[in-house]
Amino acid sequence: MQPVAAGSGPEWDELATLFRDLVREAEPSGGMLFLLPSREPVLQLSMLYGMSWHIAAPWARIRVEEAIPAAEAVRDRRLVWVGSADQLALHYPRLALVVPEHTVAAAPVLVGDGVLGVVCLLWPASRPALLAQGEREAIDTFCRRAGLLLGAAADSGHPLTPGARPQVLEPVRPHRPGTAETMAAYDFAARLPGAMSLDLEGRTTFVSDAAADLLGASADDLLGVRPWEHLRWPGEPLFEDRFRASVISHRPAHFTVARSPDRRLSFQLYPDASGVSVHITPLPAEASREAQRPARPSAVPGGATTLYHLTHLAASLTETVEVEDVTERVADQLVPAFGASGLVLMTVDEGRLRVVGHRGYDPAFLAPFDGQPLTSDAPPARALTLQQPAFFTDFADFRSAHPDAVRYADRDAWAFLPLAIRGRPVGLLVLSYNRAKRFPPTERHLLVSVAGLVAQALDRARLYDAKQRLAHALQRDLLPRELPVVPGLRVAARYLSAGHGMDIGGDFYDLIRCDSDSAAAVIGDVQGHNVQAAALMGQLRTAVHAHAAAGTCPGELMARTNQLMCDLNPGLFASCLYVHLDLAKHRAALATAGHPPPLLRHPDGRSEVLPVPTGLLLGINPDAEYATKDIPLPPGTTLALYTDGLVEAPGTDIDEAVADLARQLALTPADDIDALIDGLLRHALRGIPRTDDVAMLLLRTTR
Repeated sequence: MQPVAAGSGPEWDELATLFRDLVREAEPSGGMLFLLPSREPVLQLSMLYGMSWHIAAPWARIRVEEAIPAAEAVRDRRLVWVGSADQLALHYPRLALVVPEHTVAAAPVLVGDGVLGVVCLLWPASRPALLAQGEREAIDTFCRRAGLLLGAAADSGHPLTPGARPQVLEPVRPHRPGTAETMAAYDFAARLPGAMSLDLEGRTTFVSDAAADLLGASADDLLGVRPWEHLRWPGEPLFEDRFRASVISHRPAHFTVARSPDRRLSFQLYPDASGVSVHITPLPAEASREAQRPARPSAVPGGATTLYHLTHLAASLTETVEVEDVTERVADQLVPAFGASGLVLMTVDEGRLRVVGHRGYDPAFLAPFDGQPLTSDAPPARALTLQQPAFFTDFADFRSAHPDAVRYADRDAWAFLPLAIRGRPVGLLVLSYNRAKRFPPTERHLLVSVAGLVAQALDRARLYDAKQRLAHALQRDLLPRELPVVPGLRVAARYLSAGHGMDIGGDFYDLIRCDSDSAAAVIGDVQGHNVQAAALMGQLRTAVHAHAAAGTCPGELMARTNQLMCDLNPGLFASCLYVHLDLAKHRAALATAGHPPPLLRHPDGRSEVLPVPTGLLLGINPDAEYATKDIPLPPGTTLALYTDGLVEAPGTDIDEAVADLARQLALTPADDIDALIDGLLRHALRGIPRTDDVAMLLLRTTR
């Protein structure tokens, strides 16, 4: 398979044309197209319209499980519309923090059941709260045509793969002016007191002589550079911050800047999808004296753009859970924020450094550093052992401190930042640069502060990962490792964790071989998702197993288990369904304690919800009685047992969900019982966010 590089080839040209058509019809202020490579569940920004790469960089990579409209569109395979700034702040606070006052539409690019990408459009929040029919049709048309294009490219063995940076599309213009019109526009701008034009990256594309005089520089020096970087006096974050806000919001902005103590300039910014027009006028002397004092110079290297990335990083780290999440967010934000070429994140594990993530490095180069003892004299270990950040401005500086240091590619500056919590080493963050670099005191202080933020997030994530490992170990020990082989019976079981809390649920199931001609099946659900629920689940499963082995009838077994639970008095309740299978007589006896009803598929393919007299939940009343129901179970019959997590969801009627599952049981081919149970789970859980554990047990009698 030979991928087609981003931005090159007729397929990319055709995709760009489709994207331009969408922008022309829907008229958003900005747009992003993400592709979803098959190798990892990460959306990668591939095309960009109406905003700069520096602003879009935090969204270059979006994991499909993130709380972002684009990721939600992929998960749910539907159009996601956020129609107001309030909705954006309520449901997607991290996105609202960096692109406030916007509405957002995100739609998946589908081919069959697969998602190949997602398109995301932004409008100012002043627009109508509902998507217009024409806008919705334009999005649908783009997704359908882009899906066909991407699918055909993948089928041909030449899939379109995103590059390191997205392709930035030229703005959509109603028409292109001729020479005379262009000169007239130039003359118009030149006659204004001070006119200049900036592209979406903030670089000067036009500046009149009058504007250059007001700024105190020549037009030649200003062209192609960002004014706040070339001129010292507007280097405060105000200029860049207003520019960025204007580009994001597509709203005019105004501010004043002091060129000298007795002279101030007024800047008016007018943005569109191609850039920002700037009108500069001098303030009268009296107004200049009365104007507000200039903002203090920024202490942040890189000004407002760096602050933008760091704000996004801080917001992102509040949502991280696992070490992998922290690694992705840190790499996505810090590399563009500080202009780094590479990043390595390491943790401390039993006296050794472990590489947990990197960006801009070949894994083969980092392999010798993975597992390096803290007693080593290598730069990473030494920086962490001394608990002192180390900055090297060029390779000569690096070699003078570490004569045996190894250089990667053309890296020429490094920052080694220890990660510690109250003196306890957590790990190390390394930034590297392809050019020699001074690290002024303000930047060093900022990097050390950022390292503290990363250390806290990394420490929380490591604790979470440790709890997850414990949870999975407990779950494996509390549920049956494998089900016994019972002649005359085919069995399939699945357990899906809700994935919240400690990831330990109270759902359980078991299959018990009673004698040569009979077996028993049980499924239950203890309330809660914690260690107590899991421990109680283990006790109930053991009790049911003992009573079943002794041949206790279902109703009596349920009553004795209920008495045990009341005696334990755990403060929790449980549902349970028990089935005794007489495989010689082809019959079954059932009893239930507040559990969802089983489903029965007859040998002829008909299915039904099996009515079983429902007793009280276990643990409520020690004197509760439970009825036994007998049913025929001829060969070819399938019995489906499940917990309520499969049929309960917000806004869903449980009876309708159970009936729908029964219909699906009849429609799904039953030859392969493993394929049958997987198909039922896919059908029941399609597009529904799962908030509870799910256990399911299928039993099919055979001759």
